[in-house]
Amino acid sequence: MARIAIVIPAYNESASIADVVADLHRVARERGLDLMPVVVNDCSKDNTGEIIEALPCVALHLPVNLGIGGAVQTGFRYAFDNGFDYAIQVDGDGQHPADEIPNLIEAAEKNNWDVTIGSRFLTGEGFQSTLMRRSGIRYFMRLNRLLTGITIHDTTSGFRVLNRRALERVMHYYPDEYPEPEVLVMYARVGLRVGEVPVKMRERQGGVSSINMRRAIYYMGKVTLGTLFTRIRF
Repeated sequence: MARIAIVIPAYNESASIADVVADLHRVARERGLDLMPVVVNDCSKDNTGEIIEALPCVALHLPVNLGIGGAVQTGFRYAFDNGFDYAIQVDGDGQHPADEIPNLIEAAEKNNWDVTIGSRFLTGEGFQSTLMRRSGIRYFMRLNRLLTGITIHDTTSGFRVLNRRALERVMHYYPDEYPEPEVLVMYARVGLRVGEVPVKMRERQGGVSSINMRRAIYYMGKVTLGTLFTRIRF
C-alpha cells in the first residue's frame, strides 16, 4: 500500500484546519488509504499552531513566515525524507475535498504521471472561483502553454499529487510566494510528466483570502516574471 503524506500549508487557518484533518482521516478509514496529514504552520498569528499540536497529524512549525512556497516545500521535504510514496498538497481552508484524493492517486498511478493536478475547470462542476480569478487563471494557462507547449487548465490549483521523482526535484528548488503556475514550467523543463483530472472544489470553509484587487495586480506581475525566469533557469 502506498504511503501518502498530505502536505497542508497553514497560515491563520484556525477556523478550518481541524475539520480538514478530520476529513482526511475519515477518507483514509473509508477507502483503506495510508494517509498522514503533515500540517506546516507558517508562523501563524492566530492559534493554528496550538490547534495542530492537539490533532492526529505531523505538526511542523516554521520559525519565520516563508509564504506558501516555503511552507509547501517544507512539507515536501518531510515527505521525501521520511519515505512517503506520494505527497499531496491540500489547502488548509477546506477548499479541497478529501473525497477527491482516491481519484487523484488512481489517475497518477494509471497514467504514470509524476505530478497530478486537480482541476475545477475540466468539467465546470463545483466552486469555480470569482470572475477576476478565472481571468487570471486563463492568462497563466496561455502563458504556460506558450512556454512549455503543455495545456494545464487550472494552473493555480493547489490540489496536487507528487510522486517521489517529482519530490526529489522540488527538494532543490521551489518558487516562494505564489508557486503553482511558476513551478509548472520547471516540471516541463526537467522532464516530469504532468497530468490533470477533474475535481469538485468548495468555497473556502474558513479564513480570509490574501488576494484582493491590489494584490492581484502584484500577483500577475510577479508570477509572470517568475515564470519567465524559471523558463530561463531550466
